[in-house]
Amino acid sequence: MKLHTIPYKVVRKCCRFIYAIYSICRTKLCFFSLDVETDGYKTNGYPIVNVIRGRIKIGKNFKMNNGLSLNTIGYTTPCILIAKDAQLIIGSNVGISQTSLIASDADIIIGDNVLMGAGVKVYSSDFHSTNYENRRNSMTDSDHCKSKLVSIGNDVFIGAGTIILKGVSIGEKSIVGAGSVVTKSIPPNEIWAGNPAKMIRKICQV
Repeated sequence: MKLHTIPYKVVRKCCRFIYAIYSICRTKLCFFSLDVETDGYKTNGYPIVNVIRGRIKIGKNFKMNNGLSLNTIGYTTPCILIAKDAQLIIGSNVGISQTSLIASDADIIIGDNVLMGAGVKVYSSDFHSTNYENRRNSMTDSDHCKSKLVSIGNDVFIGAGTIILKGVSIGEKSIVGAGSVVTKSIPPNEIWAGNPAKMIRKICQV
């Protein structure tokens, strides 16, 4: 090890330690103030969280990475957890990185042992009307948008950069390839990928 690199590494380690403590404290305060129900979690960095007439419930052993420096595969944002007039329910042993889970006017329910790659986005709402006349009025546009439950079964793996839209159900043990846009439901034990996502093959069970 070159001597001139030692001070930099020491400073970096100290900064990471301070940031880790700050992130844990900030996340705890955020969850407490918004009545987020948790049963044990680990966080690298801190997420953006908001609850508006909704509910967020998180199971055991939840893990999340927030920000580029904490999962360096190209996605910069922290995790975003929002429940607006809806429930966001996350099971046990779930891991996410730079993931956005936006339950708006319809629930998002995630099972146990689910892994989501960096940059995954799950939306239970269109957020805007499909009628151009409704979209002209920003004050009432959202009143005309469509929302529908999103459910993700146990042991599902979702690749980085995937977008899952309203009304989608993903069956147990299925895999969604990176960069996919999922617009319709996926049965259990299948691999899907693409835009829009289509079935690639079934998963052979041993």
